[in-house]
Amino acid sequence: MNRQKVIIRTGIIGILANVFLAGFKAAVGLISGSIAVTLDAVNNLSDALSSVITIVSAKLAGKRPDKKHPYGHGRIEYLSAVTIAVIVLYAGITSLVESVKKIIHPEAADYSAAALIIIAVAVVVKIVLGIYVKKTGEQVNSDSLVASGKDALLDSVISASTLVAAAIYLIWGVSLEAWLAALISLVIIKSGIDMLREGLSLILGERVESEVSAQIREAIHSFPAVLGVYDLILHNYGPEYMLGSVHIEVDEHMTAKELDVLERQIAEKVYAETGVGMAGIGIYARVSDNAFSRQVYADLRDITAAYPSVLQMHGFTADRETKQIRFDLVMDYDEKKREQIFQDIVVKISEKYPDYNIYPVLDADITDI
Repeated sequence: MNRQKVIIRTGIIGILANVFLAGFKAAVGLISGSIAVTLDAVNNLSDALSSVITIVSAKLAGKRPDKKHPYGHGRIEYLSAVTIAVIVLYAGITSLVESVKKIIHPEAADYSAAALIIIAVAVVVKIVLGIYVKKTGEQVNSDSLVASGKDALLDSVISASTLVAAAIYLIWGVSLEAWLAALISLVIIKSGIDMLREGLSLILGERVESEVSAQIREAIHSFPAVLGVYDLILHNYGPEYMLGSVHIEVDEHMTAKELDVLERQIAEKVYAETGVGMAGIGIYARVSDNAFSRQVYADLRDITAAYPSVLQMHGFTADRETKQIRFDLVMDYDEKKREQIFQDIVVKISEKYPDYNIYPVLDADITDI
């Protein structure tokens, strides 16, 4: 499956459907004097523009890496998702302003059977289009398509609400057009804010899904020589391109040649199973035949066990000759006293081994590994 072609094809379908609906709704809104229907037509045009942006971003994101952008252009898709969110937000604010004007200066709407039928058809079209675009976006991992699909489903609710307002007006003679339009506008604004927040979060860099980090860990742990997997860091350069680095723990007696072979095998397997390129694999050496190291390690374990927020300890070494003790601690981000607890642990191990230089590192809880 060619991801770019799927996104472009879906975007074209979205453009055609939204332009078709916008034309009909605009005609109906002008003839009937319905502000809600007219605003719904404007919203369809903004949806069509969103589809255009999705297509353009897919083409740009698919460009090959170059000297200035060696990691490709995939993050353009995140920018397009933010742009679509801004368009939705602008449409909602504009609609709210017009709705308030109609509340202050109300005008009676004139609904015809043809108008109501067209709106009903629009509801069905939007539901089908929204489900299709959202599902396709999830299949090809396109945030722009998912956002467009969500917006289309929201539009179906908006159009259905317009039908309800029309029914109330025809049955009881009560016009809720302007009020309904205002309510619709608030829903659109909220949707735009949520989409904007999601897009900006992707650009800032989100925590990698547990499933991905678990797959990488499982692939690395499948090699018998690997005794531990730590410090997995993943950099997202778009929906289809991710680079990572990791530390592995191995026996201290492994040779450079054996490590070289192991690292290459790990990189190949991780890429084959997850599509993630391992840009670097660091080494921690486990000392297994040193009674002193085992004792220090056990003491550290006892000390850290008193703090539930300490998720992991690794990178441990204890050298009697150089009088050095080194270790890394991973602590839960939700722990408000991270620094204080870290210092408490350092003080306690320093008191237990006063003649040694302690080199601790407070690691970030970046991935679930």
